[in-house]
Amino acid sequence: MTMREKILAHFAEQAMYCDMFDSPFTAQLIKAISADYEQGGPIASLLANWTTNPRADALALRLAGYFHHAVLINRDPELAAHYPSSVANWTIDDIWPLARALLERESNTAAAFIRSAPQTNETRRSIALLAAFLHFAQQWQGEIDLLEIGASAGLNMNWDLYTYKTKSWAWGAEGPVQIDTDWNGPPPPLADINVRTRAACDLNPLDISDETQRLQLKSYIWPDQPERLARFDGAVALARETGVHVERADAAQWLAQKLNARAADAATIVYHSVFLQYPPREAREAIVNAITEAGARATSSAPLAWVRLEPEALTDGVENSPRMVIDITTWPGGARRIIGYTDGHVRAVYAQ
Repeated sequence: MTMREKILAHFAEQAMYCDMFDSPFTAQLIKAISADYEQGGPIASLLANWTTNPRADALALRLAGYFHHAVLINRDPELAAHYPSSVANWTIDDIWPLARALLERESNTAAAFIRSAPQTNETRRSIALLAAFLHFAQQWQGEIDLLEIGASAGLNMNWDLYTYKTKSWAWGAEGPVQIDTDWNGPPPPLADINVRTRAACDLNPLDISDETQRLQLKSYIWPDQPERLARFDGAVALARETGVHVERADAAQWLAQKLNARAADAATIVYHSVFLQYPPREAREAIVNAITEAGARATSSAPLAWVRLEPEALTDGVENSPRMVIDITTWPGGARRIIGYTDGHVRAVYAQ
């Protein structure tokens, strides 16, 4: 398969996923991007020297993010006026010529933007994590120290401060961040959770107090999904209020240090969401080793839990599975429990 064929196949697949995930605008934008690439337009020029795997690079989302970012910073007021965030009755026939013209004018800016991998700090994933935390809290009523790896801007560090509502259960006080999902199956056990400390790391954390970085993160949210944009804004405001901080560090090294120094009078929960596909295999193995070695030292007065929301292909080796697994492994003992299955945006959860 040539690079051109790989790029076109990736664009087609990503457009399909955007349609499936209720973003017709992003799907149509990627189709327009694909057509321009195939016809030798400015997209083809921009990607002429692309040499790495377009699917692994999320190339289509990098390009869609570039155009949304231009809208968010009002680089092209006419384009912004036609975007879904401004008008309900948008058409790609109105938008693409403006987007294409912007790209022709600012090819260097676009090239610089797409060199960075997309970061998505999807706060709706917190409801999947919460389900696992609640199962743990049913057995442990003491204090909990939290360690998140691959935390991006740290928006999911505040998961216990969000308001959760589904058709069958609710949890949390009323607040600025409302999270729901189509919950199917038994509800999680509703319990109080006593968070004592929280810490997080990311190889390339984003600082939400910096407007440039904040808008870059927001640009990867699809512009025809206003509820996600509103949830992001609420989570950012809360994170700035609580002083969320994400350390810049290699996850395996950081986690090993934190677990070696963990307290003997509280539980520790390590958690991550849609993270495992990014580190190389050696780093993933080091992370697992750090957790399992700490698990071997866990006691009933200082238990350890590992909560994941990750692709089933990585957690269980189910090739080509589109599902995300929500699971928790606890020590002493190392017992694993699958809480349920979902998708990357947690539109629905199928609890076990």
